[in-house]
Amino acid sequence: MSKQTFQVLKELPITFAEAQCVLYKNELLICGGYERKTCYSYHTIKNKYKFICNYPSDVTLEANCVVKLIDNNKDNNQIILFVWSNILDISNKLNESNNYNQWIPLTDNNNQPIIIGRGAHTYYGVRALIGGRNNNLLFITYYYDNISVFNLNTFKFIKHHHLPTNNCINHHCFVSKSENEPEQEIMKINEEKNKQNQMLIIN
Repeated sequence: MSKQTFQVLKELPITFAEAQCVLYKNELLICGGYERKTCYSYHTIKNKYKFICNYPSDVTLEANCVVKLIDNNKDNNQIILFVWSNILDISNKLNESNNYNQWIPLTDNNNQPIIIGRGAHTYYGVRALIGGRNNNLLFITYYYDNISVFNLNTFKFIKHHHLPTNNCINHHCFVSKSENEPEQEIMKINEEKNKQNQMLIIN
């Protein structure tokens, strides 16, 4: 194994515990953390932090999860993020229409709020990712051994299942295996009719 080096970044303006981050172009978006509603951007080239916004006052963050939705039809300077909090079970969008750097509720075509949740299920330590042939499926893994699939086009749950494990999962690592595949391989896979998502869970 070759020698690995780590770069020490500039100190954050504030401290975070259980921070949730997503990468967007050259920026790392730090979307709050445990009982911390502040969101910052870290520019990986400029080595600078910038305040983005705060979560709404009625949101309580505890073991929350943030997922980036890739939408090729959107303006190149916009990003949609989905957020869950175990306390309020919320879903929000960032940078939609003219609400730049604000959290706004996710709504359906009738302007009704969409709650991505399953009743009494706890989402403490939840992890999620987006996949499927058209990147329209939201895969949600959560305590104790649950996985649910939510259709982002119809805003409906389509499947719930138990993972084949004897251990409980929370605060785990849940990633798409295809994210690290070379671009040509991804294009080749996307062209296959029977494309399947491969995901890894490390607990």
